[in-house]
Amino acid sequence: MKQLILSLSIILITFSGFAQYSFVDLQKTNSKVAGVFKVKEDTLQKQFEAAQLQWPPKQLYIRSFKYDSQLEVWVRNNSKEAFKLFKTYKICALSGALGPKRIEGDYQVPEGFYTINLFNPKSTYHLSLGLNYPNASDALLSDSTKPGGDIYIHGNCITVGCIPITDKQIEELYILASYAKNAGQDFIPVHIFPIRFTNPKSVEYYNKVTKDDEAYHHFTSRIKEAFDYFEQYKKLPLISVNKKGEYVIM
Repeated sequence: MKQLILSLSIILITFSGFAQYSFVDLQKTNSKVAGVFKVKEDTLQKQFEAAQLQWPPKQLYIRSFKYDSQLEVWVRNNSKEAFKLFKTYKICALSGALGPKRIEGDYQVPEGFYTINLFNPKSTYHLSLGLNYPNASDALLSDSTKPGGDIYIHGNCITVGCIPITDKQIEELYILASYAKNAGQDFIPVHIFPIRFTNPKSVEYYNKVTKDDEAYHHFTSRIKEAFDYFEQYKKLPLISVNKKGEYVIM
């Protein structure tokens, strides 16, 4: 009985010790991440101050444009504020074409509304942030047995269906996302659009390559509603998925 009590006490002490660590602290237990924070954090803080943004970030919003090869990072302090653009990264490689991901091995970058669900400091591609593909819409519209998976924002500038940026950029984004999660943002939104709908050249290309694809036009009309809402208000709309797997913007 005494041995059992002693064992339980050790477990409780160990657990309470871990509970004292923040998410950022736990990330820094990886030597690579600790080194990234040491080298990058001060510069990021100065960039936030220059942009008149509060450090560290409390909430993050990431949106990506496939054809335009851009990934934007937006920040705010709380849900009552509008998001402010911090930085735009160049997506340095692209696989697949316009259109959502629907089956394993199609090399497509997904399109739609996702969240970061994994921080991977041991990534083959330097550092990576995992996305929750397949989401509720993909589960209904993609292949039922092999929809694919393992979609990340990562470094190394190579891809077979992910969103690659440079190693220096993923280091910055990893720090920003870590702080947002540390502040309680468990679901960091990542919206992936086929094009930047305000860019005439991108719209022209989209219309040219998809002119006979009514289903895809219907799909993109739904996600464009979310783009338009954010452009107007700099806040995110409520998004749900109906029984057909279609996005519904509310």
